[in-house]
Amino acid sequence: MKKLLIVSQYFPPEVGAPQNRLFELAIRLKEHGIKTTVLTAMPNYPSGVIHESYKNKKYHFEVISGIDVHRTAIYATPSKGLIKRLRNYFSFVWSSYFIGRKKIKGHFDFVLCESPPLFLGISALKLAKRYNAKFIFNVSDLWPESAEKLGLVNNRLMLGMAYKLEKYLYKKSDLITGQTQGIVNNISERFPELKTYWLPNGVDLNYYNPVNFDSSWRVENDYNEKELLIFYAGIIGHAQGLDIILETAEKLKDREEIKFILLGSGPLKKTLVKRRDEMKLKNVIFEDLVPKSEMPRIINSIDISLVPLKKLDIFKGAIPSKIFENCAMEKMLLLGVEGEAKDLFIDQGDAGLFFEPENSEDLKNQILKTIESPTLLSEKGKAGRIFVDQKFNRDNIAKEFSVVLNKL
Repeated sequence: MKKLLIVSQYFPPEVGAPQNRLFELAIRLKEHGIKTTVLTAMPNYPSGVIHESYKNKKYHFEVISGIDVHRTAIYATPSKGLIKRLRNYFSFVWSSYFIGRKKIKGHFDFVLCESPPLFLGISALKLAKRYNAKFIFNVSDLWPESAEKLGLVNNRLMLGMAYKLEKYLYKKSDLITGQTQGIVNNISERFPELKTYWLPNGVDLNYYNPVNFDSSWRVENDYNEKELLIFYAGIIGHAQGLDIILETAEKLKDREEIKFILLGSGPLKKTLVKRRDEMKLKNVIFEDLVPKSEMPRIINSIDISLVPLKKLDIFKGAIPSKIFENCAMEKMLLLGVEGEAKDLFIDQGDAGLFFEPENSEDLKNQILKTIESPTLLSEKGKAGRIFVDQKFNRDNIAKEFSVVLNKL
């Protein structure tokens, strides 16, 4: 049996896109003759606080669903400041390499590094050399390009060093995988001589199935059947452009049946809650994070899944992970993401309606369109599930990737 080591700063029990994607991939690869081990950090995302049962540990080993998981110390902080964020990243770069050398014995055929953080590639590459393994660099976000375009990093010296590191890691890779076609195309255009592969996110259609879950969350939280629940779940941060929800809610404040629900946490949550209160918007409700196991029941209780991003060229290759699960649960999308996501899920999959990113008037009009056409929610929802079953079934993704690995 071939052996794969995944090096990632993020992994369950944390909740998030890379955590879920890597976990689901690791489970399925075993069915195709590839045993996966994970080297990760003590769980602390997104709060920046180490989970209680892992506190004060420099190393921890556990088995999760048959996957060997080695956890190392990390400098965890709730601060979003650049210096503390870099300290967070580099603490895991060092501890992952140290623990990888000291605690993880045996042979590996492949080492896959999850990026960002980009710097983790330093540790993962060294471990790949130690194990004489093929090095796979998995890119889920084009860093530092996205950080620069979002204005999160402006220091020219730091950006220059990051771009040099990115180029170095790409050229040292035996294979570069990307979560979207846009990411893969971007890398291929800049480095046409390198081997790339589209390793998309996906969904477990057996688990995310509306027939498996009730919709009691709606009643438990005092929402009635006549209300139209428009639901955003995920990071409440800079990239999402969530001001559009408040602006749209203000335009629709006289339509009492329309409610906007935002579930999640992030650096802009307090700011948005304060602005909501200042605007006296009773139709916008903020909910706290819930365990992953609770999400299907909540999704089954809402009417529309809202997926916005800012209007930036960098996001034309983005596919937010929430799309897959909401489509699988037969929920119509209100998609404010240009480029690849629109091409796939609106133009090809017919899974929802598109609105121009950061255009609250357009979003308002699309919402009203769903009220005027009562069958729209059901029709788009069913089309979405059919589409993700055809294109983004995790079982098929893992099977196809195992073939690629065996050919390396």
